[in-house]
Amino acid sequence: MKRYYFGIDVGGTKIAYGLFNEKNEIIDRHRVPSDKSLPGPLFFDSIASDIGMMLQRNSLTAADLSGIGIGMPSYILFDEGKILMTTNLTRIKDFAARDYLAGKLGVRVVIDNDSHTGAIAEHRFGAGRGFKHMIYCPVSTGTSAGIIINDHIFRGSYGFSGEAGHMLITPDEGVLCGCENKGCFMSHTSGSMIVRHIRQRIIAGDQTIMVELAGAPEKITAKHIEDAAKMGDALACWAIDHMAKYLAVWVYNMYSLLNINCFVFGGGLTKFGGMLFDPIRSYFDSYNHNDMPVYFKFAELGDDFGIIGAAQLLFED
Repeated sequence: MKRYYFGIDVGGTKIAYGLFNEKNEIIDRHRVPSDKSLPGPLFFDSIASDIGMMLQRNSLTAADLSGIGIGMPSYILFDEGKILMTTNLTRIKDFAARDYLAGKLGVRVVIDNDSHTGAIAEHRFGAGRGFKHMIYCPVSTGTSAGIIINDHIFRGSYGFSGEAGHMLITPDEGVLCGCENKGCFMSHTSGSMIVRHIRQRIIAGDQTIMVELAGAPEKITAKHIEDAAKMGDALACWAIDHMAKYLAVWVYNMYSLLNINCFVFGGGLTKFGGMLFDPIRSYFDSYNHNDMPVYFKFAELGDDFGIIGAAQLLFED
């Protein structure tokens, strides 16, 4: 009897694996860095290898699996299981990932955008419980959205709805994003992109303690921004305000378009807490000129949300 299944959460910096039993309990976990140098086939060869290792250490084989669900930070043709492009893992593109992995392992595979899997997880088990409509907003290495309408994930015509971080706000201006455009929201708001703005300002002559904290401008991360801002560093405070304003505009635009009133924030930038999200709320309220309630919530499932949501792909009706 096939009682076990995998949920796999692929991000720009890590791959997280969860092995589930028939009681929907996570019985084993594994986590490795994402190798940005690998093209699609080799990247999924490494996933297959990690799955094999986890099965072996749990005295299982692929024959014991009912399926594998995978969330990817990619534009995905959902019905085909094909990855069109991946902005943070740029060598994974134009690749029929679902059929490739299913062929290697002889197991059912479902693959979707990681914002969709995060939305499914938080809507069913986390901060979005009880809301008929919800938008999950992961803000981390990337910026994206997972849209729940009438209690179901909305994928759009091709399967990659929710790539809202790549909506343009300053077209042709700013830093170049992996989506191959300058001036998308993600290029102003993600942890990986805001450091590029900081480096440009350092080159232009701005002084900041972040260089000392990191050891060099190219080593500055979101954590250095947070630490420097707590010390009152002017450039770090500018960076947080810059992210807050553009994130607020981003959320307000989605609210205006879809009239969904529950936004659940997840991802690494939530660690900034009130330092970032209080000004986001303040900016949003200054743009929103009606008094209907709009809920800003933080994801509740912790580090497991990605693997839980990926696994839930196997149980969609």
